[in-house]
Amino acid sequence: MRPTMKDIAKKAGVSKTTVSFALNDPGRISVKTYNRVMAVVAELDYVPNPVARTLTTKRLGSLGFLLPQPITEALKNPYICEIIRGIGEVCEKGELSLTILPPIRGRIIDAARQAFVDGLITIGVGPDHEVIELLNKRHIPFVTIDGAETETTVNVGVNDEAAAYGLLSSILALGHRKITILALRPETLSLPEKRFSLVSDRRLAGFARALGETGLGLNSPGIEIIPVECSLEGGIFATNELLSRRQERPTAVLAMADIVALGAYEACRSAGLSIPPDLSIAGFDDIPMAAGAVPPLTTVHQPGREKGAVAAALVVKLLAGNEAQHCCLETELVVRSSTTAPFSRI
Repeated sequence: MRPTMKDIAKKAGVSKTTVSFALNDPGRISVKTYNRVMAVVAELDYVPNPVARTLTTKRLGSLGFLLPQPITEALKNPYICEIIRGIGEVCEKGELSLTILPPIRGRIIDAARQAFVDGLITIGVGPDHEVIELLNKRHIPFVTIDGAETETTVNVGVNDEAAAYGLLSSILALGHRKITILALRPETLSLPEKRFSLVSDRRLAGFARALGETGLGLNSPGIEIIPVECSLEGGIFATNELLSRRQERPTAVLAMADIVALGAYEACRSAGLSIPPDLSIAGFDDIPMAAGAVPPLTTVHQPGREKGAVAAALVVKLLAGNEAQHCCLETELVVRSSTTAPFSRI
C-alpha cells in the first residue's frame, strides 16, 4: 500500500504540517527535524502526489516558455537555446521545472490557454497580441522577451534600433552600397504576412537611419530586404538565390541572426566564393559559433543567456507578489574578419 504523509508523520513523531513543510518549505523547520522527516520519507519510499501538493502549496512549481514556432524549428536557432539556458539556470536555483510550450495548431494563443504553469515567459510578442490579453485575464504572471515596454507588460530586451544602426553604419563606412538584408520572418503566426517581426521592425528602423546618413533608404537601388526563416537552411536558400544573379550580386549581406549568416557562409563555400572579399557577411546575436566560424563573423553581441535569466528572475519576483520593471540589456558591435571593403570587379 502506498505510504501517506500521515504514515510519515506517525513514524517520525511529528505533525502532518511538519511533514508538509519538510517536503515543500524546509526553511520553516529546523535542520534536525527536516533530516528526521526526510529519513522516514526515504525509508518508506514515499513519492509525493503532485496534485495534492499543488492543492497544498497553490503552486505547480513550474515556469513556462512560450515559443513562437514549433520546437523543431525554434531550436534550430542557437539564440533561442541560449535564452532557454538562462531560464533553466534560474529554474534550477529555484527548484522549479521548465515547461516549453510550442504553438498548438500553429497558434500560440492556444498554447497559452492550455498552459499549466505558475508563470510564463513569452518571446517576440507585441502588446497588441491576443496572448497578452489572455494572460492578463488569467492573472498569470508573465514577462516578455524582445516584446514591448507597456503598462501591462514587463519586458526584457535590447535597443535593437541602435544596435542595427551601428552594424550597418560600420558596413557603409567600408564603402558598401549594394547590400542585402536577410530579415526575420514574423515570430508569431497571427501577424499579417506583409509585416516583419517586432525585432525586424526595430532593426529595419536602425538600418534606415544609417542609410539616411549616406543619402540612401531601404528602397534605394542596391538595397534589398528579404525575409527568411531563422535557420541555417534559411540562410543557405536565400544566399543561393542571391548568388544566382551573378551581375546583380550584393557586396555585403547583413543577416538579422547569426545562424542565418552561417547559412550564407555555406552557400558561398558551395559557390567557391571567399568571405570576404567576394562577399562581406555580418550577423546579429554573437552566438558561440560566431567567433569560431571561418572567417570569424562580424556581428552584434546581445546577451541571450542573460535575457532568459533576467526574464525568469522577474517572473519569480512577480510570483512572490513583488513589482518588476522593464530591463534593457547592453549590446556591442563585434567587428571580425568577415567584413571588409567591397571587392572591385573591374
